[in-house]
Amino acid sequence: MQTTDLCLEIRNVSKAFGGVIAADNVSLKIKRGEIRGLIGPNGAGKTTLLNLISGIYTVDSGSIFMDGHDVTSTPAYQRARMGLARTFQSPRFIHRASIRNNLLLGTDLGDQISYMQSYFGKKTHNFRDELVELLDLAQISFDWDDEIASMPFGQQKVLEIVRAMLEHPKYILIDEPAAGLNDVELTNAMKLIERATNLGCGVILIEHRMDMVMSFCHTITVLNFGKVIAEGLPAEVQKNEAVIEAYLGRE
Repeated sequence: MQTTDLCLEIRNVSKAFGGVIAADNVSLKIKRGEIRGLIGPNGAGKTTLLNLISGIYTVDSGSIFMDGHDVTSTPAYQRARMGLARTFQSPRFIHRASIRNNLLLGTDLGDQISYMQSYFGKKTHNFRDELVELLDLAQISFDWDDEIASMPFGQQKVLEIVRAMLEHPKYILIDEPAAGLNDVELTNAMKLIERATNLGCGVILIEHRMDMVMSFCHTITVLNFGKVIAEGLPAEVQKNEAVIEAYLGRE
C-alpha cells in the first residue's frame, strides 16, 4: 500500500543489532517545509533511524515512503537521486579532493547528470549563482582548488549543509549540526536550514542543544531505547512527563 501525501513517512520500522533493539516499531511523518526535531538520550536510536531512512541500513520490518513511493528496498544512492539528502555528525567529504569537486558531487545529484558533465561546465553559470547565494548565507569563503581538509571543522559542517542544498532535495536529514560549531557558525547553519524549508524542503534534525531545538523546530519526536515516547509541538514536549523523566530532567 502506498501513501499519496507529499511527505516522508516512516511506518512501523524496527531494527535490531544482535540483542539490541535500535528502532522499535517507529512511525513518524515529515511534511514538506517542516523542521522535525529528533531528540533523546545517547543510544536512543536517533542516528540509526536516519541511517534506516537514508538506506545505509536495511529495516528488519516496516516501511519507508517518500512522496507516495515505497523506498523501503531502494538503495541509498537511488534515494539520494529521488531527493533525500543527508549530513553527518562528522562531515563526509572526499578529503583528498578539492573543495570544488566535493561541492560538484552535490550539484550532480541535484541535476541527475554525470560527474564529468558537471566538471566540464554544462551548467556552471547556474551552479555558481546558487552557490554564491548559499555561501553568502553560510558566510564561508575559500579557494576552489584547496583540499577540503584545509577547512576548519566547523566550516566543513556548514559546507556539508550547503552541498546537501545543492542537490535541490525534497528532504534533508541533519545529524547534530551544532556539535563543534561556534555561535556564528551555528547561526549560519540555522539560516541555511531555514532557507531549505522556505523552499519547501522537509528536515529531520537530530540535536542535543535544547535551546536550538525548542526555538527552531516546528515539531519534535522523542526517542528512548528505540521507541517513540512523545511527539508534538515544542511546548507540549517540554511538559511531557515521560520526556522529562527520560531526557530533559527537572530544574
